[in-house]
Amino acid sequence: MKIKGLLFDLDGVIVSTEHNHFLAWKRTADHLGIEFTEKENELLKGISRVDSLKKILDLGKKSISEKEFDELLQSKNDFYLESIQSLSRINLLPGVLNLLEYARSNGIKLGVGSSSKNANYILELLEIAHFFDVVVDGNGVKSPKPNPEVFLIGAEALCIMPNECIVFEDASSGIEAAISGGFQVFGVGNPEIKPLIKNYLNDLTEFRLEEHA
Repeated sequence: MKIKGLLFDLDGVIVSTEHNHFLAWKRTADHLGIEFTEKENELLKGISRVDSLKKILDLGKKSISEKEFDELLQSKNDFYLESIQSLSRINLLPGVLNLLEYARSNGIKLGVGSSSKNANYILELLEIAHFFDVVVDGNGVKSPKPNPEVFLIGAEALCIMPNECIVFEDASSGIEAAISGGFQVFGVGNPEIKPLIKNYLNDLTEFRLEEHA
């Protein structure tokens, strides 16, 4: 099947702000008195902000009021946004810019499918927003990953079928979403997902679009 489009997860595939997220969630967990390390942080990769906080509360076997829940979500996001103000094109992960430029020059449609509600803002900071025909983020889906909705909406917006589109993901929830949606999927940059995926790349420099287009 000839590939007509590429859909990218954002964090961990296009740029890495994982440590920024970790610090923001650790700050939240510390406030709640819940132990939170890089190990626990793996459980949050690829899932929504709301589900991430629920996961932290489950880890600590704690419950909080709806008001405090909303306040912690806002506080986490404010801290995270402050920490990424210096992002620019130099922070793109290896191979990203070359792949975007090559795809564009060869008529391949491009989209982002991310759980982040800050996707458009981050793409602007990275100076690559103009490459993408569609950005579907946490603001535009009812069911977050591992539900395939984010990618299905992306493919529909690009006017292509799922099997005509490659998804690039670094999280198990995103891989599950892409596979269940009928997409071709490549895992990128996260050794933890190797057992889940046939096609694995250390980074996007290893991907050859000409072999698929």
